[in-house]
Amino acid sequence: MLTINNLHYRIQGRPLFEEASLVLPDGVKAGFVGKNGTGKTTLFQLIQGFIAPEQGSIEVNRKARIGGVAQEAVASDISVLEVVLSADKERTALLAEAETATDPHRIGDIHIRLAEIDAHTAEARASTILKGLGFEKDRQLAPTSELSGGWRMRVSLAGVLFSQPDLLLLDEPTNYLDLEGTLWLEKYLATYPYTVFMISHDRDLLNKAVTSIVHLEHKKLTFYKGNYDTFEETRRMQMELNNKSREKTLDQIAHLQKFVDRFKAKATKAAQAQSRMKMIEKLKPPAAMFDETSLPFNFPNPKKVPSSPMITFDNVSVGYGEKVILRHITNRIDPDDRIALIGVNGNGKSTFAKLLAGDLKPMGGEMRKGKGLEIAYFAQHQLDKLKPEQSPFEHVVDLMPYDSEAKRRSRVAQMGLTTSRMDTKVKNLSGGERARLMLGLITFGGPGMLILDEPTNHLDIDSRDALVAALNDYTGAVLIISHDRHLIDATVDKLWIAQNGTIEEFDYDLDAYQKMLTSKDGKGKKGGKDEPAPVEDKKAQRQDAAAKRAEVAPLRKSIKDIEQKLGRLQTELARVQGVLADPKTYDGAPERVALLGKDKARFEAEIATAEERWLGLSAQLEEAQRA
Repeated sequence: MLTINNLHYRIQGRPLFEEASLVLPDGVKAGFVGKNGTGKTTLFQLIQGFIAPEQGSIEVNRKARIGGVAQEAVASDISVLEVVLSADKERTALLAEAETATDPHRIGDIHIRLAEIDAHTAEARASTILKGLGFEKDRQLAPTSELSGGWRMRVSLAGVLFSQPDLLLLDEPTNYLDLEGTLWLEKYLATYPYTVFMISHDRDLLNKAVTSIVHLEHKKLTFYKGNYDTFEETRRMQMELNNKSREKTLDQIAHLQKFVDRFKAKATKAAQAQSRMKMIEKLKPPAAMFDETSLPFNFPNPKKVPSSPMITFDNVSVGYGEKVILRHITNRIDPDDRIALIGVNGNGKSTFAKLLAGDLKPMGGEMRKGKGLEIAYFAQHQLDKLKPEQSPFEHVVDLMPYDSEAKRRSRVAQMGLTTSRMDTKVKNLSGGERARLMLGLITFGGPGMLILDEPTNHLDIDSRDALVAALNDYTGAVLIISHDRHLIDATVDKLWIAQNGTIEEFDYDLDAYQKMLTSKDGKGKKGGKDEPAPVEDKKAQRQDAAAKRAEVAPLRKSIKDIEQKLGRLQTELARVQGVLADPKTYDGAPERVALLGKDKARFEAEIATAEERWLGLSAQLEEAQRA
């Protein structure tokens, strides 16, 4: 479907691709991963022909249609459904021609082709896609001008999915979806009949919706079979084998070099020294393989810890103008709370976040905050507050007017921006780099609470892991709105839900919520037949579960490490057994056969020890989970 050969491309003098090649088979579903700012979106622009490569070629099968979500749908009086239907340009053109055609033969051809492309079911198919992305029937018939930018992006996504291109290019498609929409997209892509090439940093999506991974690293493209977990394991094993081979070759070179250094001046050894010098020239150790490290996040801890409760709500209502969005909110937030706010988009999650942040005032009831409480609020629209012509360093100067340049640069570095990027204009930073900068700026003063509305949008996978670590180190309260299940599972111990026009505690776990979303009758609301049975004292149960997770985490890690070690040992043992099974092995030096026998015995002994250790730790884990 797609062939890239010897691709070279630079942007503003910075090389993104050098001798990059890739073959993407027809019908494959591939996730595209790599660090922020390495050129993933640029490659999509090259594939679509929006920009041209400096060197090399990009070829797509003849007659193949390429589809991508370039920008949000235009705000107009045209209905959402009509915008999506118009994305199928062939159908639209045929229907228009059918209204004016007079030649009976041409009219017949038109109707035959309309039947071939299943045009009579087009409206139902488009409506199903829109429903999956969160558009109820009334919103499908409403004009796009009534939608926000994020919802118009969903319309554009629905349009490209409906048009079913032969090569579907998706750039972070879940950034504008809630958890319900993300679950629907996973299933849709898993059964998509053509080729999918998708930029994503959502582990769950990459594990469930694709069958291969394309990795962009060191300006090269590498194709891996399998989902993201398989890619991670395969790459780790490749790195270990490659670096082990490199060390062995370097040791051999060092050994030969010692002989040369010792005897090159002696006439009797000159020939041997010369021979070893030629051997050194032929020995070329493989380049070291290593991960491009992702810099950590650093959130200053609260300068002042407020007393408990930190925030209380007593029958609070909130909305916009005279329109009430949420009502009857009665709850509290304590200084050590870690809350994920879940719920279908449009149910008021962002409205509640703005209420907490002070951007909206209560329309009724009473909301009390602790004295001196500082709240840091991150949302995607806040990235527009960054000054595009200024660098990250210049953004920090106003916050540190009396500090030295070294201290200012140190503070920017703590936001996870490298030396070269801290002097780059914001307009030239990647989405992930801008998110890092904004997170660093809003938490500059050590707030007592963080409100993060979809913080992982545009962050690569390693940066998401770094965000998890930073949130777990932060000692203030946290409220997260996110479709990233990994982030929620790793950082929170309470779930609140926006539904039925209010915010209330959700007494079940994330798996139960997903089950409610995907059930036919539940539809994300209480009262569905798949709603979990009530359990007493849910708050205490969640706290106990969080404590138990923390208690067994070291055991789980040790078990995982042993499993990985067993995998490596079994691979090495299989390799040795394969050599020993080859009759040609015994035609050579007997010393080599003896060494192979020793290696086999050593690997078998190490495997037995590791398996015994694994059994012991597994028993401990089972006992801890039963306790």
